Amino acid sequence: MSDFYQYHLFFCTNVREDKAHCQEHDAVSIRNYAKQRVKDLKLKKVRVNQSGCLNRCALGPMLVVYPEGIWYQYANTDDIDEIIESHLINGQVVERLKR
Repeated sequence: MSDFYQYHLFFCTNVREDKAHCQEHDAVSIRNYAKQRVKDLKLKKVRVNQSGCLNRCALGPMLVVYPEGIWYQYANTDDIDEIIESHLINGQVVERLKR
């Protein structure tokens, strides 16, 4: 594990011409929300980034948390709040959102 970050979140914000994609679900706004929430909570060892296609388009909006490699499908900011509280603060995977 890195000494710099405890958790690194990657949000797919990709747009695809050939099939459904995460940005159809406002992924950029949700990622921006997560980034601000982490900042507001002063979680210094958490990094929130956007990524290109994570190739799980059929599942809907996705993010992955490293170093564990836990994949989450989210629907809204309430799901993001739960991921932050449960996984990032308390170290517990959110099983209902895990994919």
